[in-house]
Amino acid sequence: MYSPSFYAACTVGGMSSCGLTHFTVTPLDLVKCNMQIDPVKYKSTSSGFGVLLKEQGIKGFFRGWVPTLLGYSAQGACKFGFYEFFKKYYADIAGPEYAAKYKTLIYLAGSASAEVIADIALCPFEAVKVRVQTQPGFARGLSDGFPKFVKSEGYAGLYKGLVPLWGRQIPYTMMKFASFETIVEMMYKYAIPTPKDQCSKSLQLGVSFAGGYVAGVFCAIVSHPADNLVSFLNNAKGATVGDAVKKMGLLGLFTRGLPLRIVMIGTLSGAQWVIYDAFKVFVGLPTTGGVTPVPAPPVPAPPVSFPVASPAL
Repeated sequence: MYSPSFYAACTVGGMSSCGLTHFTVTPLDLVKCNMQIDPVKYKSTSSGFGVLLKEQGIKGFFRGWVPTLLGYSAQGACKFGFYEFFKKYYADIAGPEYAAKYKTLIYLAGSASAEVIADIALCPFEAVKVRVQTQPGFARGLSDGFPKFVKSEGYAGLYKGLVPLWGRQIPYTMMKFASFETIVEMMYKYAIPTPKDQCSKSLQLGVSFAGGYVAGVFCAIVSHPADNLVSFLNNAKGATVGDAVKKMGLLGLFTRGLPLRIVMIGTLSGAQWVIYDAFKVFVGLPTTGGVTPVPAPPVPAPPVSFPVASPAL
């Protein structure tokens, strides 16, 4: 626990969990982005899938999968790895008494700090992904979409959506990690009579999925307005936040595409926590949440004895 190998394992687990799950839900994300950008054409989830199938065929459902896979793998590596680091770092600063008393604040601060870094890694991929998914004919994917995007808007354009991305992802991640930790702790305290360290690994992973799914629902609601802004800004060259609010309206900003995103993010979050914790179990680490075992103190070295010279007679 808390060794360099521990943080490396958390980084790899986070990369796997976020990259694989976001790749899997690419069709849902594709429909959601198009509903946000063009609600007249993509009126609902079912009709959105119908429009995509009619215009682009089955292959169209996974348009933009490469920037999705690479971008969210990079984000997941930073999100989970740095969360574990900052959680321990802030707890050490607070000390055992205050860390236990204000543990929710520790979770919030640790997840927010990690997400700031994670979004810097994600932002260029997200910009290209949205453009590829919402503008048919712009590019086939990352290999031709990236240079075309840079040629059109410059390298700075890749980070045009960074502030809205922070606005979406930082509250999202704070809710995701803090609510997950709290839900899991409550489940072990009130719903499961057996102490966590005596529960089977399969039961612990089931708790991880349930806690992750419920946390994901909260995440989707909190971060949805910023998600609409990210989609709008990355779709239109020179667009501003004011343009988005004017076109979508405040109600649309909070509600357009929300039901689909709740289903998507709930499933996504639950699956991510299962994959992440399954990887931790695979390498011999405890699952996240509940009572985390305190690392054993180092065994003191035996005292070194030196021969004592006999006194001169």
